[in-house]
Amino acid sequence: MVKAHSLFTDYDLELFAAGFHTRLYEKFGSHTLMVDGEEGTYFAVYAPAASSVEVIGDFNHWQGHDHRLNVRWDGSGVWEGFIPGVAKGTLYKYRLHSHQDDVVREKADPYARLYEMPPKTASIVWNDEYQWEDQEWLIHRSENNDLNKPMTVYEVHLGSWKKNSDGSRSLHYDELAVELVTYVKEMNFTHVEFMPVMEHPFYPSWGYLCTGYFAPSSRYGNTELFKLLVDRLHQAGIGVILDWVPAHFPSDVHALADFDGSALYEHPDRGKGFHPDWNSLIFNFERPQIRSFLLSSARFWLDQYHTDGLRVDAVASMLYLDYSREEGEWSPNMYGGNEYLAAAEFLRTLNKSMYHDFPDIHMIAEESTAFPGVTRPVDMNGLGFGLKWMMGWMNDGLEYFSKDPIHRKYHHHEISRSLTYAFTENYILPLSHDEVVHGKGSLFEKMPGDDWKKIANLRLLYLSMYTHPGQKLLFMGCEFGQTSEWNVNYSLHWELLNSSLHSGLKTFVSELNHIYKNEESLYRLNYTPEGYEWIDYSDSENTVLCLMRKSQKEYVVVVLNFAPVVRENYRIGVPEHTEYVEIMNSDRIEYGGSNVLNSGELMADEMESHGRPYSLNLTLPPLAGIILKSK
Repeated sequence: MVKAHSLFTDYDLELFAAGFHTRLYEKFGSHTLMVDGEEGTYFAVYAPAASSVEVIGDFNHWQGHDHRLNVRWDGSGVWEGFIPGVAKGTLYKYRLHSHQDDVVREKADPYARLYEMPPKTASIVWNDEYQWEDQEWLIHRSENNDLNKPMTVYEVHLGSWKKNSDGSRSLHYDELAVELVTYVKEMNFTHVEFMPVMEHPFYPSWGYLCTGYFAPSSRYGNTELFKLLVDRLHQAGIGVILDWVPAHFPSDVHALADFDGSALYEHPDRGKGFHPDWNSLIFNFERPQIRSFLLSSARFWLDQYHTDGLRVDAVASMLYLDYSREEGEWSPNMYGGNEYLAAAEFLRTLNKSMYHDFPDIHMIAEESTAFPGVTRPVDMNGLGFGLKWMMGWMNDGLEYFSKDPIHRKYHHHEISRSLTYAFTENYILPLSHDEVVHGKGSLFEKMPGDDWKKIANLRLLYLSMYTHPGQKLLFMGCEFGQTSEWNVNYSLHWELLNSSLHSGLKTFVSELNHIYKNEESLYRLNYTPEGYEWIDYSDSENTVLCLMRKSQKEYVVVVLNFAPVVRENYRIGVPEHTEYVEIMNSDRIEYGGSNVLNSGELMADEMESHGRPYSLNLTLPPLAGIILKSK
């Protein structure tokens, strides 16, 4: 028996139909509550092409004849009803009969808070009463997340970061709440970014083919345990960013595809509704109700899980009608261009809405083209993101570092090219999972030379990254020089830390994070040219770069030697006749280096160099960088 009941107001339905509802998780899905003195569960689902919708589950032996939902009379396409006696933990699906055909579809609930462990596909009636203890973090989040504060992000795939003691399974959320939190704090990262935790049927998709837009994966535990993980990270002073995928979704029959016999979630035009790269379906950004679905999913993770930002995946694939399509496979927009206007407008609405409700979070775009104004405010005709991945820096940097040092002098301009556009957007520099998969090899493998030179190159790469304008992101395993390509089915190779080279690299990254967080010159003016000044970018013969990073009050001097030789008596111009001290040298012996240092206090000479009245005479360590600070 299904009782008539509704959680929707007329205003809810108006917002939903207009494409601006951001709290649909409070309305759709399954909600345990009491109606007329009876405990049970209210169900609601959007299925405008359905002729009937039944709730089937373990409570009715998967037979829904007596549990048909009621369609609203207002033409909203909402089916709803209250079923007494259905409690938390009940397995269920919707059985849909369609006006479109004679196919009977059994679908997981798009708004479910929890699903069965894949490959099983049922939804679970679920609610939790988790007691958060991260109030101190939330109170000060606006300070910790400010763009003028340091941000070093550790990108993590939860299933393959570390396995349990016998290697038989991934760690669960509550185990990660101990081991991962301890490790990230030890490594001095300010944030973690989780590759998609949203439920997904195909594990090797890494979560980027998502079916559960309101549910953390049950592979690692339930909702309370995921909240515990976020809570413990916050208590340790670590922010949490989630990868979120509004661009596309898989075609699994139990989920969103062909939901009610119509192209409900996907665009009906294959030129806009099918993604050729990933064999997946593209959301219909032109349907207001689907925009409301996605807006509500984004807000859900910020609201219900206290997360500190979303990294929006595959933004470029959303913005262009001709993305990965040949001529004749796409149609131009109303102005004759290739921009997908509806998707761009959705992104503007998304960012404007999320920043309105949570002004102290980060909205981050993975956008790989030169689309203008990605981090420009919406009211200035931008997309409204707070940060954008700097893919050009990553591509140029890895291409340069992969070259044998003997050839680097012929490509010296490539390592500084990113500074020509570094201040056009608010960038975050990514060395992400994308660079260590699909035959690309690990970062360690990309570096030339023997093992010592590979690790030295990695230390130099990271120091050049941390002294470049923009925030920082490093994929798990890169901090200790994982030697093989990342494989989602296996743990990171923690045994490498038995090697002094790899443990030294880990120590270096921890201390580099510490220095980045504590030297204002390295982050305070990340997004303005006033924070960066070249000393010399033209010394291609020696493959050396010299620069200054500056805040309003202080500065540091950075010298990067991309050659495997020691350079004695290397003179650089500096702005003051004062003493300098070396606060970081990537060649220190405790990092696995050769310990070529500039020890003690270095007094600037009254000798002109690089157009400056004073200069320092330095010894440059091989394949290494140094940071100097005036006393």
